[in-house]
Amino acid sequence: MKQYDYLIVGAGLYGAVFAHEAKKAGKRCLVLDKRGHIAGNIYTEPVEGINVHRYGAHIFHTNNKAVWQYVNQFAEFNRYTNSPVANYHGEIYNLPFNMNTFNKMWGVVTPAEAKAKIEAQRAEAGITEPKNLEEQAISLVGTDIYEKLIKGYTGKQWGRPCTELPAFIIKRLPVRFTYDDNYFNALYQGIPNGGYTAMVEKMLDGVEVRLGVDYLAGKAELDKLADKVVYTGPVDAYFGYRLGALQYRSVRFETETLDTDNYQGNAVVNYTDAETPYTRIIEHKHFEFGTQPKTVISREYSAEWKPGDEPYYPVNDDKNSALYAEYKKLADAEPGVLFGGRLGEYKYYDMDKVIEVALDVVGKELA
Repeated sequence: MKQYDYLIVGAGLYGAVFAHEAKKAGKRCLVLDKRGHIAGNIYTEPVEGINVHRYGAHIFHTNNKAVWQYVNQFAEFNRYTNSPVANYHGEIYNLPFNMNTFNKMWGVVTPAEAKAKIEAQRAEAGITEPKNLEEQAISLVGTDIYEKLIKGYTGKQWGRPCTELPAFIIKRLPVRFTYDDNYFNALYQGIPNGGYTAMVEKMLDGVEVRLGVDYLAGKAELDKLADKVVYTGPVDAYFGYRLGALQYRSVRFETETLDTDNYQGNAVVNYTDAETPYTRIIEHKHFEFGTQPKTVISREYSAEWKPGDEPYYPVNDDKNSALYAEYKKLADAEPGVLFGGRLGEYKYYDMDKVIEVALDVVGKELA
C-alpha cells in the first residue's frame, strides 16, 4: 500500500480545492510546490500592513452561487468592485467602456448619441467582417477609443500589433451604454479580508504540504509515494517539451513601497499609450480599503515567456492550440495522472472557473 492516495503537484487554487475535498473524504494527500509558499499566483504577502498581490491583481468574481458559497467557507469577502481607470498621456477615462468614457471622449450625453458616434466611425473604417483584433475593436467602440485606449495597451500586453492578433481576444470586451463602471458583470465579487494566502491556508488545513520541491526533478521517486498524481504544472514541461514548447505571455513586476498614504486613488490604473513601458500600476491597499500611512505599488511589464520565467497567459492561437491538442492526447494516455488548472490544461481560467472544474474533477474521482 502506498503512503498517499494523491500526490498533488501545485499548491495553487486547483490543487488546494482538490486536496481539501479529498482529505474531507478520508483520502491521504501530499501537496508539493516548487515555490517557497502556498497559493500559487494568488499568493498575497503583508508589506507595511498591506496585503500585496505578488503575482498581479486577483479579484474574485462569479455568477456561480455554489462557488461563491464554497469560497466563503474559507474567508470573509469584502465588497471591492473592480472599476479600473485608463491613463492615456494624462487623460483619464473610465473602464470598462461606458457612458462616462463616451462623454469624456466625445462630449456625448445620451446612449443614442454614443451609439451614433461609434456607428459613424465603424462605417468610416469600412469594416463589415472583422478579420483581426484592430477591426473587431473599431467595430465595437469606434476608432477614437481604439486608438487611445486599446491599441497601445493591447500591443504591449501581447507583444505584437493588434493587426496580428485574432479578433476573438476582444469579442467579450465589456461595452456599456449606461454609467455603470463595474468591470465584471458578476453577481458576486470581492477580495478576501486578510488576503488570498490565508484563504488557501484554510483550504489546506490538515493536509501535508512540502514547499520548495521540484516535482519534475524528482518525479521517479515522488511518483512511488502515491496511487495517483494531480498535476497542475505546465503540460509541455511534464512531457519534457518533446513536441516543442507551448507559448505564454509572462509578466514582470516592479514593486515598491512609497512614503505616501495614497498614490493614484484607485487599485488599478491602465497605461494605454504605447510609449509608457508598463501596462498598468496596481496600488494594493485599495483592494481592502486600506488606511495605512504608506502604500505599495506594482508596475506590470508584459513580456514574451522564456524558460525560467513564470508562465501567465497561454497564447491560444491556432498554432499553439494545435500543439496543445497533441499534448492533450499524451496527457489523456498517461496512467494515474490527472492534469488540471491553467498550466495543466493550457487554458486561461478565472478563479471561479478553476474552483468549479476542480470540484467537478475531484467529485468524479471520489464518486
